[in-house]
Amino acid sequence: MTSTTTRRRTVRQFVPPQHGAWAMLLVPYLAGLFVAGFRWPDLPLLGAWLSGYLLSYYLFQAIKTRRITRFRTQIQLYGPVTVVLGITVLAVRPELMWFAPAYAVLLGVNAWFAWRRDERALLNDLASVVQSCLMIPVVTVIAGAEPRWEPFLIVLLYFTGTVLYVKTMIRERGSVAYRRASVGYHLAALAGAALIGPVSGVVFALLLVRAWALPGRPLSPKQVGLIEIAASTLILVAAATA
Repeated sequence: MTSTTTRRRTVRQFVPPQHGAWAMLLVPYLAGLFVAGFRWPDLPLLGAWLSGYLLSYYLFQAIKTRRITRFRTQIQLYGPVTVVLGITVLAVRPELMWFAPAYAVLLGVNAWFAWRRDERALLNDLASVVQSCLMIPVVTVIAGAEPRWEPFLIVLLYFTGTVLYVKTMIRERGSVAYRRASVGYHLAALAGAALIGPVSGVVFALLLVRAWALPGRPLSPKQVGLIEIAASTLILVAAATA
C-alpha cells in the first residue's frame, strides 16, 4: 500500500493532473498522420510535443508561483529531452521553423496569464487550442506535403467549441450566458463544417446536440470526459475525410 502511494505521488510530481490536455495533444497529431501519412520524424516529433507540453506546464507553474526552484527538477528533466528531440526533427525539416513565431506568440499569451494567475481565462484556453491544432500542418510538412487547412479548421472548430462546452458542464455550470455562447458557437461551427464536407457536417450536428442537450444534466467530470473521447474519435474521422 505504501509503495503504491509513493508511486502515485511520484507520477503526480512529474505528470500534471490535466486530463483534457492529452486529447488536445494527441488528436491533432493523429489527425495529421491520417491526412499526411507516417514518416519516421513523426516519432521524435511526438516525443518533443509531449515533453514540450510537460516542460511548458511546469515553467508556467514556476511563473505563476514565482518559485522556479520548486519546479526545477521537472524543468531540468523535460527541458533537455524537448531540445534534443526538437533539434532532431528540425535537422530533417528545417522549414518547420516557419511555425516558430506563431508558437512563440501563443506561448507568450500562456505565460502572461500564468503570471496573472488566470490560466482559466477564455483567451488563454483559445491560445492553447491554436497551439495544439497547428500540429496538423506541422505533421503535414514533415511528410513533405503542402499543408491542408480543412483538417486544421475541423479540429480547431471542435476544440474551440469544447472550451465553451466543457465550461458549461463544470466551471460555469448553470451559467446561462456561457450556455448561449456555446450553443451559438456550435451553430456557427456547424455551418462552417458543412461547407467543408458532409461528414464534418454530420459530426458537428452531433456536437451541437451535445452542446444544447447536456448542460444542466448531472454528469460527473469523468462522464463528460468519456463523451469527449467519443467526440474526438468522430472528429478524427471528419478530419481524415476532409
